[in-house]
Amino acid sequence: MKFLLKTSFLALALTFSASSVMRAQNNLGKYVNTFIGSYPLTDPKILGYELPEDWRSWAGLTFPGSSMPNAMVQLSPMTEYGSGAGYEYEDNIIYGFTHTNKGHWNLCNIPLMPVWEGGIAGAKAAIAASHNTIEGKGKNPADFGSLFSHDKENSAPGFYQVYLENYKVKVSLTSTLRCGFHRYEFTGTSGRQIIFDLGRANNTISNWEITQAGKNVLQGFQQTGERIYFYAVLNTEISSVEKINDAKARGYARVKLSNGHKGPVEVKIGLSFVSTANAKENLEKEIGSKNFEQIHQQAAQTWEQVLSKIQVKGGTGKQKQLLYSCLYRSLLWPALRSDMNGDYTDVKGQHVQSSDFNYYTEPSLWDTYRNKDVLLGLISPKVALDVIKSMKDVGDKTGFIPTFFHGDHGASSIAGAYLRGIDNFDVKGTYAILLRNANISPGARPHLAEYIEKGYISDPEIAHPEVETKANAGVSKTLEYAYDDYSLAQIAKKLGDTANYRILMARSKNYKNMFDPSTRFMRGRLKNGEWIKPFDPTYPYYEYMYREANAWQVSFFAPHDMKGLIELYGGPAGFESKLDSLFTLPWNPKHIARNVETFIGQYCHGNQPDHEAPFGYTFIGKPEKTQKVLDNILNNLYGIGDKGLALAGMDDAGEMSAWYVLSSTGLYTFSATDPEYLVTAPLFDEVKWTTNTGRTLTVSKPGKGRGITSIKVNDKLNEGYFVSHDLFKNGGKVEVVTK
Repeated sequence: MKFLLKTSFLALALTFSASSVMRAQNNLGKYVNTFIGSYPLTDPKILGYELPEDWRSWAGLTFPGSSMPNAMVQLSPMTEYGSGAGYEYEDNIIYGFTHTNKGHWNLCNIPLMPVWEGGIAGAKAAIAASHNTIEGKGKNPADFGSLFSHDKENSAPGFYQVYLENYKVKVSLTSTLRCGFHRYEFTGTSGRQIIFDLGRANNTISNWEITQAGKNVLQGFQQTGERIYFYAVLNTEISSVEKINDAKARGYARVKLSNGHKGPVEVKIGLSFVSTANAKENLEKEIGSKNFEQIHQQAAQTWEQVLSKIQVKGGTGKQKQLLYSCLYRSLLWPALRSDMNGDYTDVKGQHVQSSDFNYYTEPSLWDTYRNKDVLLGLISPKVALDVIKSMKDVGDKTGFIPTFFHGDHGASSIAGAYLRGIDNFDVKGTYAILLRNANISPGARPHLAEYIEKGYISDPEIAHPEVETKANAGVSKTLEYAYDDYSLAQIAKKLGDTANYRILMARSKNYKNMFDPSTRFMRGRLKNGEWIKPFDPTYPYYEYMYREANAWQVSFFAPHDMKGLIELYGGPAGFESKLDSLFTLPWNPKHIARNVETFIGQYCHGNQPDHEAPFGYTFIGKPEKTQKVLDNILNNLYGIGDKGLALAGMDDAGEMSAWYVLSSTGLYTFSATDPEYLVTAPLFDEVKWTTNTGRTLTVSKPGKGRGITSIKVNDKLNEGYFVSHDLFKNGGKVEVVTK
């Protein structure tokens, strides 16, 4: 493990805060802490096991840099290439500032690093002595990089700032949707250089190019699996461009600046996934002649408008910090990929122009369909609409709506948006492609033929399966396909396609085929239908029977048919008993699996597969038990660790954060497909949503208790624990009565 620096988070909050930063944080932005999720968990009592040597827990994998909502440019510091988001809080060396991010071991493109010639030797010595170089195994640059301290580091939505000690440079960053704005305050006016580290990213680099296109202009590209173009304008003249290992991986360009220019060195840089000409146009239209402060203020104001769509009264300072930090983190992905003129590079690598929609990356559907995609539609419906159109564009050209990692959850994401009124897209055309996903093999769904024929997906017989054993993940696939079939059936129903509705609804019951009544678990089956032996329900697998989970963690997943699931357990009493055991049976510390961490009993909040489980008690009339588990998670598994900067697990493109936003405000998307919300007790006395229609939805909890006794909607007693999405359309009041 890396040496954990004993820095003070209090110092981070109180020092090196430029007055411009404070002015930009008008109201709600001040609660956003972009460093949450960048720090690892090391406490075995929280993790559930002792971290093996040289392991870093996946407690967030977030980045602290500047970004606009769902932007192309996400400008952030790099402390280790090859890590999830490129920034790990315990590091003490920065190697550059990259312009794309996600937190998934990819992207981190077009790195820039300001250096001072007089500090290069000291920087090399610092890197040589650093554990980063040893752990990075050559992934990090050996020729440059600088020590930094969290005492001289600050961030806010749309802003990042740090002091590079070896080069005596204060770096300030801000951004627009498609452009980055760097400001470097050097101590002197000579020996100033900027490294364009184009041979490095979190993806493998196959080619790169940089050319000088004017006395203060640079342009070029970086080639990974896709080509990213840039066009950069400096406010000082360039004296020379020296290329080291030209066009090769790990190569870079050393841009030397003319001496004598006084004041900060500024770099305005536009990106495009189409051409340098488009990158230039993006830069001219989004930044142009605007100065750093204007772009910074613009970013801060944009975030303020977005964050203010949820306003709260009551709650602690930390709860507000977590709410708005999580809301911020929920709105960074998917990322914009089309240019100002509508150009984008499609899934086939062709350049296309659209005047109808902005093109976005595919959502991280296995993670985000559960809650984040719905939250995106509530906060940014135009982005959610364009994401659907982008997925349809992929489907038109490949024959299938894209999936991500596991399952076929485009069905849920699209159905959920459509049923909530986001319908200004080719619904019938999109539905036709989703039907191909559900019926054509080979195609979007692995093992689909077996699923249709048998009603389940089998796994092979393996004598001694290990955590990392890869097979079919048949249990997880069957359960998820069943839910996806239900989701698609809801579109069929609304479109009047009765035949497909009936077929898909029948298939939505396939989850039952994985339930073993003798063990009362969802259990793997062989091709001949026999249950897989030996069977240890506590043992986690990466892809054998289960996907990043054990039997406990998937055995409560049927969000579309909780009544049927409860019947499998023999009724409410049997279901309650089993659910109680999920949260009380201790985790075996010898069971160690990447991305399966942070437990309450067998329940794993550090990964997604069982995130619906705490809400299960509500379906047997025991909402107080749900609330007890939720409160434990909300209060103890976010903003944790010795610096309060860790999450319970990987944020996964905002799913972990969206879970907090919805659960803390009292409205959770239990079945994201269905246009309704499960009501729980919010952490705050009052939550006000500004809806897409400009109305106000108020959720209040006047009492101090946490156990729900009743729910009132517009002053009338509500039947059950769900409320309709109509409240987000029309506005209204939800009062949560507790004791």
